[in-house]
Amino acid sequence: MLRVCHAPMEIAGQVELICDHLKKEGVHATGYNFFHSFLDYKGTYMTDAFELQKLVNVALDHFDLFHFHNSHTFLEDFRDLQWIKDKGKKSIMHHRGNDVRSRALAVKGDSYENPYAYAESSFPEDAIQSNLETFSKLVDAAIVQDYELYKYVYPYYSKENKPVYVLPRLCPIGQYEVAVEQEVKAKPLVVHAPTDRDFKGTAYIEASVKRLQSQLPFEFKLVEKLSHEKALELYKEADIVIDQVLCGAYGNLSIEAMAMGKPVICYLRPDLVPTFPPGLPIQSANPDNLDAVLADLLGNPAKRQELGRQGRAFVEANHDSVKVIKQVLQIYQNLISG
Repeated sequence: MLRVCHAPMEIAGQVELICDHLKKEGVHATGYNFFHSFLDYKGTYMTDAFELQKLVNVALDHFDLFHFHNSHTFLEDFRDLQWIKDKGKKSIMHHRGNDVRSRALAVKGDSYENPYAYAESSFPEDAIQSNLETFSKLVDAAIVQDYELYKYVYPYYSKENKPVYVLPRLCPIGQYEVAVEQEVKAKPLVVHAPTDRDFKGTAYIEASVKRLQSQLPFEFKLVEKLSHEKALELYKEADIVIDQVLCGAYGNLSIEAMAMGKPVICYLRPDLVPTFPPGLPIQSANPDNLDAVLADLLGNPAKRQELGRQGRAFVEANHDSVKVIKQVLQIYQNLISG
């Protein structure tokens, strides 16, 4: 039986989902989380940096493969990556966003520009570069969730002939119910749930809502500082969900909202659109056109319902955790078999 360790932190419930589905596939999977937050995700062992340091030697003997997340390992100086290598074990670094999103490259790259990008919550530039140089030499592969992140990490790993896999986020689609025909309200509810207001562009969203509420009847709810479970209850009430309007790629909120059959607004960087799976029904909006995109959806309940149906189908096809876990297993198999 393959024994896999996920460490050292939970990211939006993804580590729990991966471990849970790996177990169903006959893999011995364990997740450790030293990052505690109000989101209160379950399913991983809660620990701290001190306990992780004590765990290293035991883990090295017990596990076959180490799947690390967000540019962290057991130890701050990453010495454990060399120890894993010396033991003949395999390791993966799963990059998640602000651990590799360079401030400069978020705004402009070889084939794109994004004047809206906000990456001040990212790791410092020198840390990103140093980390990627270290990881690309010592781990066996990298994983990213989309081609927005791929562009930041590929040059480092390709130089060391290491693969970078694009793995969609997992969604437990069976846990999300969709009303066959949603009620058309006199005052539709727009929901936005920022975990990082600056990164998500919350100030632009609030300004747009304020302008439109003087012209159109609708309610707006900001979902903040709630457990993930409680936040999901509020998403169920929404008629429109706004994810993020600066980054250029869709996140977990978009996926969860689409799984519930909700129309979603989120900025999609034009150069990235062809890299997303076909059929993505997200309505792209940035600070310059958010008023128009939101007003269009508010005034068109039939369009909202159709986008909701398309969104559910998109998540079923591309983010269903039962399907995505097969891709995870294939990545592991590639590494184990060499």
